[in-house]
Parts: sequence; structure tokens; C-alpha cells
Amino acid sequence: MFSKSQYEDARDIVYRSMQPTLQYNWPLICELTGCDTWVKHENHTPIGAFKVRGGLVHMHRRKQAGQTGGVITATRGNHGQSIPFGARIAGIATTIVVPEGNSVEKNNAIRALGAELIETGSDFIAAADAAKQIAAERSIDMLPSYHEDLVMGVSTYAHELFDAAGELDAVYVPIGLGSGISGVISARDMLGLKTDIVGVVSENAKAYALSFEAGKPVNTNTANTFADGMAVRVAHPDAVDYINKGAARIVAVSDEEIAEAIRIYYRTIHNIAEGAGAASLAALLQERDEMKGKRVGVILSGGNIDTDKYLTVLDGGVPAP
Repeated sequence: MFSKSQYEDARDIVYRSMQPTLQYNWPLICELTGCDTWVKHENHTPIGAFKVRGGLVHMHRRKQAGQTGGVITATRGNHGQSIPFGARIAGIATTIVVPEGNSVEKNNAIRALGAELIETGSDFIAAADAAKQIAAERSIDMLPSYHEDLVMGVSTYAHELFDAAGELDAVYVPIGLGSGISGVISARDMLGLKTDIVGVVSENAKAYALSFEAGKPVNTNTANTFADGMAVRVAHPDAVDYINKGAARIVAVSDEEIAEAIRIYYRTIHNIAEGAGAASLAALLQERDEMKGKRVGVILSGGNIDTDKYLTVLDGGVPAP
């Protein structure tokens, strides 16, 4: 858990560049879930996803430390927007490595932020391996997708949610590399709340669910889900430790359930959710009977879904991974 002063420092950095996002207990969502459901709108940040907060904190601290020689990192998209967003403010060059076949629209957004974009590797882990090699060749720093600064930055959205909604019975949080759920656990603990933090993974990318069950990092061979923000097959040991100590459970959802949750967000509150962004609602609907009548938060972590995939979902289908 971070100290109050660490959190306040991160909060001040974040709010220099963006306003807090809102959270609502939408009546139609509450009707469908059978409980008092608060939707945290991280799809409304300057990059359309929660990760911008961590990028702002990390790049500001790099500048403060005089580490301005440039960074490289691997991503499927939102992390790759957060780092150049913060780096542009700090005046630091960034290189972003994404796997081949990555989201075209996320790639365009990364380039628009001034980053050099490199497409290589069959998936996120292959792209991360390539990024490490490039970092060594160019003598620049390799930034992992899970880092203390990133967790502190994204914890600010959890504080906003708890400040507005009060103590909740549970909060459902999608898991990619783990910074988001770690930030929510940190905020819960700092505020001394008893809220259950429920992690959400794709049933086709269960590394963190398996790690939770085993009590140690467990990797998978594939991560075949259209919810690219959760398409992770190698669990980060630090994230596993944090999650296993602080989460109540982890729920796995199918691509079909995620697609239906995206449709629900559109037809009820006319908000766009990407796959990972809709996963927490999908998990709550899966556990609807157990959560009936309770006060629950769901993190709409991002809205960056490619147009063709979104149209497939709205047409009743499930996009290919």
C-alpha cells in the first residue's frame, strides 16, 4: 500500500493534465444487474482509457529524476497511448512496440501523440521481447507495463469512485497486466474500506485467474480474445503478489458475455466500451444472483475499440481475436 503523501503527489500530477472522470449509478444498468451499480467512466479520459493516469505520473517522475533520454515499451494500445501522452508533456521521446495485427485505430492514436510505432511479434509477449532487444540496441530505458508509478497514478480513479459512491460492497475490475486492479486495492486499503475487489479476466486469457488459484504466477500458451486489453498470457510476479493478497476472487468471462456487455452499454447509456472496458459489467451480470441488492462498482476502463469490431458487436456478433 502507498502512503498518503505518495498518493497526494500522484493525484496532483494527474490533475494538472486532466479532470476527474465521473461515475453514475445509471437506472437501466441497475435494473439489469439487480443492484445499486456505479459505473466508473474511465472511457472519458483524454486518451479514452484509465492508463493515462499512470503515464502522467511515471513520465513526470522521470523528468524530475533527469531521466530524459527516451523510453520504449510494449503494448496492445492503451498503455501505448498513456506513456507518450505523459512523455509529450515531459519532453521525452517514446518508442512504442505493438504486435503485428494490432488495433489500427489504437496505432493511429499512438502515432498522433508523437511516438515512434514499431509493429512486430505475434502477440504482446513477443512484442515485449522485441522492445527489450531494441532498448539494448539503442541504449534507452525499457518501461514495463506494470510499475509502481503506474499503479499509483491509476489509483486516483479508485479514490474518485469511493469519494463519490462511498463504501461499496464490491468493485469489479478488468485485469490486463494488473495496474488497474492494484490501484483499486491500494485505494481501498488506504481508505480503510471493506470493499471486495473482484478481478475480471477473459476465459481465453486466464493467466491471472490461474495465478490466483495457484498462489503463484502461472502463464498460459495463448490469449485469444478480442478484448485486447486483457489478452495477456504471462502474469507479472509483482502484480500476482499484489492481487493475490488484496482481491476477493477473480471471475472469467467469455467473449460472448463481453460482447453482450458492450451492447448493453450502448443501448442503455449510449457509451462506447472496448472489450476490457465491458468485462467488469459482464462479470457482474454473471454473478447477478449473488450480488442482488448490494452496492457495486464496475470499471468501464476504456472505450478504444476499432470501428469494424464495434459494428460486429452491435450487429449481434463476436469479433475475431
